[in-house]
Amino acid sequence: MSMQKPISAPKKIREGFVGQKMIVLPPNIKKAVVLNTLINRFYITAIGYYPHAIHHNRERKTGCSQYIFIYCTEGRGTLFLRDTEYELYPNTFIIIPKNTPHHYKSSDTDPWSIYWVHFTGAQGDELYERYLERKLVVSPFPFNEDIIKDFDKIFGLLEHSFELKQLEVINIKALNFLASFVYFKETNPSLQGDNVTTASMAFMKMNLDKQYSLTELAKQQHLSVTQYARLFKHETGNSPIHYFNQLKIQKSCQYLYFTDRSIKEICAEFGFDDQYYFSRLFKKLMGISPAKYKDKHKKTAVSLQPGQK
Repeated sequence: MSMQKPISAPKKIREGFVGQKMIVLPPNIKKAVVLNTLINRFYITAIGYYPHAIHHNRERKTGCSQYIFIYCTEGRGTLFLRDTEYELYPNTFIIIPKNTPHHYKSSDTDPWSIYWVHFTGAQGDELYERYLERKLVVSPFPFNEDIIKDFDKIFGLLEHSFELKQLEVINIKALNFLASFVYFKETNPSLQGDNVTTASMAFMKMNLDKQYSLTELAKQQHLSVTQYARLFKHETGNSPIHYFNQLKIQKSCQYLYFTDRSIKEICAEFGFDDQYYFSRLFKKLMGISPAKYKDKHKKTAVSLQPGQK
């Protein structure tokens, strides 16, 4: 009779992932920040990015002395906070209160990729209070490449130096970065009301260089294909794919008019692999081929005399 091997417990990892980035401020640097009246009301103590963080599992039985901001861009994870379980999924964020026991972990089957920041200070307290006004512990935030660039800028500056003026710039930028999440509705009034359609439209506008199927667009909004398509059609009068293609074609008109890019280059810019498909789609929506559109507007521009508009 063969002996069956015992089933091992899931592996737990606090940190240590391929491609990870992490910086923790040394104690002496934190002391210097606390003495700096320009930034001691809000400052970060640690920052990092964990891509595809399989087996990531962190528990703090007495909590953390700083607030912890987590922004999930891929995969899923779970947070246990005050006897309540919360799920993070793509394009959502959370701020864990300081000095509060918590436990978070990445999904075993769909590990998350997260950007995270530890922050504190009197202004940090005020920022957290504003976050609580959202009344959503796990809050939506559409993916935005500019936000990721802001994070990378902060991280790059920290990698470069801990000098006083550098730290001032870093923390001012970090406050602006986190405020972008907490004050998202106030800085994007067109998306008020957590409307699925407007959120999806914003996502499309930020991803014109990609191709998404109806299923992928519905998944991005955490809805079934049927429910998502019905809501979108009701709000706009168009199907999601038609609207997405319309955005691409409208933007491509600007490239045809204002640049010397070839039609092939413009196709690639908007995620079209087939130039002929792009041309047919363009003609269907604009009533003219992209080549004729480009030629027509070039002639119009040449015919204008100096001083004319």
